[in-house]
Amino acid sequence: MGDIIMKYYDEILKGTKLLAEQSNVIFLGQSVCYHGHALSKTLKDIEDSKKLELPVFEDTQMGMSIGLALGGFLPVSIYPRYNFLLLAMNQLANHLDKITHISHGEWKPKVVIKTMVGSERPLFPGVQHTGNFTEAMKHLLKWVKIEELIEPEDVYPAYQRTLEREESTLLVEFGDFYGEK
Repeated sequence: MGDIIMKYYDEILKGTKLLAEQSNVIFLGQSVCYHGHALSKTLKDIEDSKKLELPVFEDTQMGMSIGLALGGFLPVSIYPRYNFLLLAMNQLANHLDKITHISHGEWKPKVVIKTMVGSERPLFPGVQHTGNFTEAMKHLLKWVKIEELIEPEDVYPAYQRTLEREESTLLVEFGDFYGEK
């Protein structure tokens, strides 16, 4: 009997479905209801009632995600490129990452952030779409956990850890791996 081949994209779909099975989950961001980028394809099997389509306002999106978490939801905030997540750094680094510490444990919002290092193959979209800022994020974020999803066999366990932990999680996907691994 041959080895079981775990494909990266299939594992992303499986992990996303695991998140969607939670009754309090809501997916929000650009092109979550409509196809527009690679991450929107990972939401194709998620019911529309669990999606909130937003315009391009990354910092506000992160603020909304924090508010939803404080209101009892588990927001899955979608940023189609890591470069775009940089526009939400005020809310991410100054608020979400530190609010539990600042409030002495009174507020414990949990947000799942999904972003992607953009594909470089078959066409290079430019440096504004392909940044990987994981190392920088490790220095900026003290309490938000970072899961860099590199190998297919590591993807689903990372999603499971994301649900099990109390803290927020940044899930970093790689567009090139959707078709290569």
